[in-house]
Amino acid sequence: MARPVKSQWDFGELFPKERTRQVLSVTELTWQIKRLLEDQVGRVWVSGEITNLRFQTSGHTYFTLKDAGAQLNCVLFRGELKVDRSLLQDGRKVTLQGEVTVYEPRGQYQLQVTAVEVQGLGALQAAFEKLKQKLSAEGLFAPARKRPLPRYPQRLGLVTSPTGAAIRDVLHAVRRRHPGLELVLAPCRVQGEGAAAEIAAAIRLLNEFHRSQLAIGNWQLAIDLILVTRGGGSLEDLWAFNEEVVARAIFESALPVVSAVGHEIDFTISDFVADLRAATPSAAAEIITEGVFSSGQFCAEAAARMRQLVRQQIADKAQVLALVSRRLARAHPGRRLNDWLQQLDDLQTGLLRSVRQGARRQRVAWQNLSDRLSRVRPALLLQQRREVLRQAGQRLQKQAQARLRQARNRLEPLAARLRLLGPEQVLARGYSITRDAQTGAVLREASAARAGQRLSTRLKVGEVSSVVEAKD
Repeated sequence: MARPVKSQWDFGELFPKERTRQVLSVTELTWQIKRLLEDQVGRVWVSGEITNLRFQTSGHTYFTLKDAGAQLNCVLFRGELKVDRSLLQDGRKVTLQGEVTVYEPRGQYQLQVTAVEVQGLGALQAAFEKLKQKLSAEGLFAPARKRPLPRYPQRLGLVTSPTGAAIRDVLHAVRRRHPGLELVLAPCRVQGEGAAAEIAAAIRLLNEFHRSQLAIGNWQLAIDLILVTRGGGSLEDLWAFNEEVVARAIFESALPVVSAVGHEIDFTISDFVADLRAATPSAAAEIITEGVFSSGQFCAEAAARMRQLVRQQIADKAQVLALVSRRLARAHPGRRLNDWLQQLDDLQTGLLRSVRQGARRQRVAWQNLSDRLSRVRPALLLQQRREVLRQAGQRLQKQAQARLRQARNRLEPLAARLRLLGPEQVLARGYSITRDAQTGAVLREASAARAGQRLSTRLKVGEVSSVVEAKD
């Protein structure tokens, strides 16, 4: 059958019908991303440096975890009581455990912190590895030199602090499992400067005591083995048990040595040199008393096995419960409440910022108005004008006095010159002035005088009257 010929006006393939689109709201898309992150990523461990640390009045803590390439917003809710918040400091490098989620109001992903560990022990760890390699090469860790522990010890030498938690744990375990075991304590410091030397000296002291009792035939006071122990702590706290002097003392000990330093995850040099390493002080006491205790508990092994199976079942069920609890926690209303509380913190922070900005603007406006008002106050303006007038009067008085002094200085030379040129000075030199007695005209030539004319001649002192006589 021939295929139909398509017309040149058939635009069906050129313009296909638009497929049905699924349009999501921002809230729906954010919610899907949040579910995807929580399901696919979930609980993780992340390391980085803390910045922008903020402790809110609500009890929540917000900060940023960054490295050279990126940064991550973190929140520690006040309900996480197991986390030590004093470990959080700006600039500190930490390792965090938490759940990756999305804070929906801002559409940003963040880490809800559930555990905090501090980094920065690299130098001590390097020294630990260096000494470990050195002593291992010398054979201090060789399994062939490890000595078995006595199955039924009667006397135990104890090297630890008399005030620490380790001795209490050992005493508690010994009283519970082997009350007849005698303890010989060699007290010493277990951390700080000089602690390593004290530990080594205590080990040697117990060996000397043992040899002295054997030398006098006092087998009853001889020591069967030595326990070197202390409680948990940081790598710096446990460093005394990583010193070479302690390792040498353990290696040279004639008595078997059990090392129980720190917690189960802690390993020290003394653990490798000792004949036996125990996870904790309590575990060491249990190992040492295991022979006596197991003999006493022989009839109860069946019950102990049953308890072990029960504990295993409980552990399995606890694991299932933990998985279900995590799933329930993600859907718990408290998660939503935490989001609302975080949003409330944001709103509170924004409100306080707006209030401070508004108060600052009003304060500036008020100051401007106050300055303007102070400049146009009549009393202040009048006081300013009075001050200007007073200063102008003082300047005018000073200028008048100066002008008067200048005029007086100019007048005095002129007056002196005038006095020199005045008639009184001429008369004082013997000259006289003759005038017509009637008209007062000054006679300057004798020919101007007429016979019978009355004249008045002025001298320096007084005047002389005369009459012109006729010439012969």
